[in-house]
Amino acid sequence: MERITMVEFRRNASSALRKVMQGQSILLTYRGKPVVRLEPVATDPVREDDPIYGLAARAEPGGESMTNEQIDEAVYGP
Repeated sequence: MERITMVEFRRNASSALRKVMQGQSILLTYRGKPVVRLEPVATDPVREDDPIYGLAARAEPGGESMTNEQIDEAVYGP
């Protein structure tokens, strides 16, 4: 795990975040002591039986557009 100081992070935050987005963890230190660990957020894969995959079958030809919130409620319930 890479270690960077708070000063380095302030100077190169975008570079550090790019590394995290690529899967690397970074330990942020302040005055030589570990303070924060930056690491990628684990995303849960969408399961094959997720109702969102059946959305096209629920669509009505010529129907009105829906907001994301309306779609979520229609697919997953209130």
